[in-house]
Order: sequence, then structure tokens, then C-alpha cells
Amino acid sequence: MMRARGDDRYVEPNHRPHLAVVERKELIKVNFWEFLLWIFWIYILIACIWIFITIIIDIFRDHSLSGWAKALWIIFLIFLPFLAAIIYLIARGKSMTERRIAESRQAQEEQNKYIRQVAGTSASSPTSEIESAKKLLDSGAITQAEFDALKAKALAA
Repeated sequence: MMRARGDDRYVEPNHRPHLAVVERKELIKVNFWEFLLWIFWIYILIACIWIFITIIIDIFRDHSLSGWAKALWIIFLIFLPFLAAIIYLIARGKSMTERRIAESRQAQEEQNKYIRQVAGTSASSPTSEIESAKKLLDSGAITQAEFDALKAKALAA
């Protein structure tokens, strides 16, 4: 046991509960704000990496750029990444969007074509639909009235 200064009472070392609680709260407060700051910087880092990768992918997918222009953009991105990214997004952002939209439309058309192919409902001409209906009529699978209805439907479309 230790004697406190100027006091005749005995005080146990490291036995200051009010100070320990205050120090712990301050430590937690500092750690919480430091944690939020780290989360913010990690978010910024991930966003920058995402932007750089998107720009690099767009550079290589662009058919209007020559090989030398692509190489210059990549060198520019390596040595001055933030400046190059800002300049690229300002100068080529619109064409970047147009290429992305065209790729999305092409992918959607290919998907629709595949779905039609798998479902067996291809967008065929009225002539082929009438021809297939005639085969069904000749085989006796449908009646003349059903054939006429299918023919009218094919011609209406």
C-alpha cells in the first residue's frame, strides 16, 4: 500500500476507478473515430481502384483508338493516375457511355435470341407459319377451321 501525498490515508496503487473509466471511454471514443476514418479511406481506395479498372477496360474495348493512343493512355494512367482519370472521364466519358449502352443492347438481343431459340418460338415469317400449319392440316392434326385461324393470325402479324 502507498501513502497519498499530503494525506494520511492509504491508497492502493492503480485503484482509481473513476480515472480508469474516463480513460477507457476516451480510448473507445478515439478508436471509434479512427475506425470511421479508416472505413472512409478504404472506401475512397476501392472507388479509385474501381474507376481505374473501368477506364483501363474501356481503353482496350474502344475500337476507335489506335494502339499507340491506347499505350499513351495506359502510360498516362500509370504515372499520373488521378489526373489521367479525370481527363479521360471528361474527354471520353460520353463515348464511354455510348459504348457501354451498345454492349448492353447487343447482350440483350443475344439473350432474347437465345431464349426464343430454346423456347422454340423463333420470330419466323408468316410464310413459314402458314407452311407449318398446312403440314399439320395435311397430317390431320388440325381441322380446316383451325388452319384458317392460324393463317389469319400469321398474316395479321
